[in-house]
Amino acid sequence: MSEFSKQDPFIRNEREAVIAARSDRLAELFAGRAPRHDLDGSFPVENFKDLRESGYLALTVPQANGGEEASLYELVLAQEHLARGDGSTALAVGWHVALVMQLRISQAWPDSLYAALSQEIVERGAIFNSYASERATGSPSRGGKPETTAVRTEGGWLINGRKTFSTLSPVATHCMVSASVESEDRVGEFFVRIGEGVEVDETWNTMGMRATGSHDLVFKDVFVPDGESIAGAALRPKTPADSDHGGAMLHIPACYIGIAHAARDFALRFAKDYRPNSLNGPIADLPNIQRQLGELEAELITARTLLYSLADRWDRDPAGRAELRADLGLAKYVATNGALRIVDLAMRVVGGAGLSRNLPLERYYRDVRAGLHNPPMDDVALSNLAKRALSSTE
Repeated sequence: MSEFSKQDPFIRNEREAVIAARSDRLAELFAGRAPRHDLDGSFPVENFKDLRESGYLALTVPQANGGEEASLYELVLAQEHLARGDGSTALAVGWHVALVMQLRISQAWPDSLYAALSQEIVERGAIFNSYASERATGSPSRGGKPETTAVRTEGGWLINGRKTFSTLSPVATHCMVSASVESEDRVGEFFVRIGEGVEVDETWNTMGMRATGSHDLVFKDVFVPDGESIAGAALRPKTPADSDHGGAMLHIPACYIGIAHAARDFALRFAKDYRPNSLNGPIADLPNIQRQLGELEAELITARTLLYSLADRWDRDPAGRAELRADLGLAKYVATNGALRIVDLAMRVVGGAGLSRNLPLERYYRDVRAGLHNPPMDDVALSNLAKRALSSTE
């Protein structure tokens, strides 16, 4: 067995070991803070200070711009290990590093604009996300027209509207905002430097993932100069068409598998240490506990194997990425539903003590449920698999 596989069988080389080790160090810090932020529903600003100082925010920035230029495999590895400490922080920063990677691959922005964002991230620790969701439209992947508007003004545009599920809103410094362009039949995307005219309305109060800062963002006459507007497309049914073909979205299943991994570790420690006086040894010796732990391991190994193998295929075969779209959805489906099963099994192993707010297991139990509501939804993932299977028989 290699030194890398002793740490994690999915760590294959020294660079990956360094990436995982940084995430592990950060995860240990974040785990100690997570109960307070979960209880209060407060945003872990100090976690993002640590992420900034560690260089994590530049994980997917191109090397030419001073970043680490992580591969998809490395992104998944970093995010999964980070989520073992605090799922909320991992999911939140996951949107930042994934979108920076997606833009790196798709080259959808003008080179100068992307370079400027990269420089802000590397030199100043800028934090970036894309805000498209609105209450009236639901998930942007379903194709609703934004009620947020962009109106032409001298030298640029004025943005007005409200975005929901605005993860990272307490610390985001830059964002991409979708808006309906008045007097034109199109939706535009606009690069906004968050400041004057942008307000955070603290609406986020949920059962799980309570510390992602996914509040509403309100835009009031926010000026975007012409050079920082992104070309919009004519209104039509939305289809994810980024040239990375959804690869960067694997940060989502990576996060939920990381949370499930933490639940697994807790259950194993508990089973080995808990010795009720009715037994001669720990509950880990009991056949029914071993069966539950075995089922848990099977779920975790299956989900991780699928996740990392797909990330590796995506990295190795850029020309074949379009063919992986349904498989990427499958990875998310397997990971999020597997995470639910893993944490449920961990709760069964621990028993009634797992319900205690003094232990992290009940937080894991709540947090993994949020994965069902991150894209792609189960119905979309399964429909894409069905359509592919049906087309293969023609």
